[in-house]
Amino acid sequence: MSNPIRAPFAVIPKAVNIIRGPYSMKMEDGENAEITMYGEVVETHPTHWWTGEPLKGDFIAQDEFLQDLKSLEKAKSITIRMNSVGGDSLVGMVIHNRLRELSANGTYLICIVDGAAMSAASMIMSACDEVRINPASLVMIHRCWGFMWGGYNADELRKSAEMFDAYDRAAVTTYQRKTKMDQADLIRMMSETTWLTGSEAVEKGFADKLIEDAEPLNIAASADGRSLFVRGRQMHLTPGMFAPDNIPTVTPEASATVETNKKPAQTGEGGNSMTLEEFRVQNPEAAAQLEAEARAAVEASGAQTPPPSTAATNPTPVPEASGADDPVAAERRRIEEIDALAGLYDADTINAAKYGPTACSAQEMTFRAAQAAAGRGQKFLSDLKDDTKASGIENVGAADGSGGTGEEDTPQAMAAQAKADAKAFNDRKKEVR
Repeated sequence: MSNPIRAPFAVIPKAVNIIRGPYSMKMEDGENAEITMYGEVVETHPTHWWTGEPLKGDFIAQDEFLQDLKSLEKAKSITIRMNSVGGDSLVGMVIHNRLRELSANGTYLICIVDGAAMSAASMIMSACDEVRINPASLVMIHRCWGFMWGGYNADELRKSAEMFDAYDRAAVTTYQRKTKMDQADLIRMMSETTWLTGSEAVEKGFADKLIEDAEPLNIAASADGRSLFVRGRQMHLTPGMFAPDNIPTVTPEASATVETNKKPAQTGEGGNSMTLEEFRVQNPEAAAQLEAEARAAVEASGAQTPPPSTAATNPTPVPEASGADDPVAAERRRIEEIDALAGLYDADTINAAKYGPTACSAQEMTFRAAQAAAGRGQKFLSDLKDDTKASGIENVGAADGSGGTGEEDTPQAMAAQAKADAKAFNDRKKEVR
């Protein structure tokens, strides 16, 4: 029997080795590829609202990921290693559909859930022909939701609800293809925000194989329930979402103890920083007003806040374990108070207050943000004054000698106008949050 003759000009697929931090794609033999997805799926990489700089985080951006995925179109099999809290529901659907297209063209898709496949990530997982899961891994499904800012009438709110319902129906379609479950049962599970361990995911059909000899992951939740720790990697849950009670929590000392009386890094341009405690000593009336505004914003959101006397005398977010208050409850309350102000500050400020090296209370966060804004305002006015002086415009008179007195162009008047504009902007933010 003769051996088959290899075509002399056969095209050998190029090796692929793409590493982008939160995900990587590798294919060495031209047939078997591996994708590692350890991050949050987003439409575009988020940026800081003030500076425009990219935010730090494990973000898997849609266009970038799909462009890289084209390099694996000739692969006979793709193994996806998953550990993701999810993210943008539409992005999850787009990646799901693109993976199903690869499967229809003959690529065998395998997903190994290393840690978690939550929300949009669970849809990406469900696109695979075979899902293998660790006993201690997690799968989470829930109904679509989103942030809404401003004022809306009943018709507009109904349209938003109809849009969310459409997203839910699309998600159900992805789950039903994988699990063969009834639509009504899937909707009920999504409405209840269902968390599944590895064996439960296999039982429900979300996974096909339990990796019995897998190394234990030791998944745990933070004391406030807002983060998961998987293989020593902290994964922040979406604001408003808490880990289920059946997941063990790490000790408050390991995840919730923070120092609030330490001086934070300098904020503002060229100004000196101080803590809220130091500011309270130097200017008690202004500090009290600042705390009252923060407390009013928290109360308006419906979150529970401690009485003013407690906030003033005990600013540390986590009390001593020997105290009367439960450290876990105190830490949860601190996080809820900060989340209540999420509409007023950027994500960096919120995350730094909750989890940063100088984590603090909602009142301290408000003070730091005000201090930073004041520093930026002072630098802006200083730069404006220098630019005006350098331009020589102060020596240019009016063509006809008419006009104002010139007092409105002084640095003092400009500073007053800047303060007025800032106050009007802040008042507007309070109205629409």
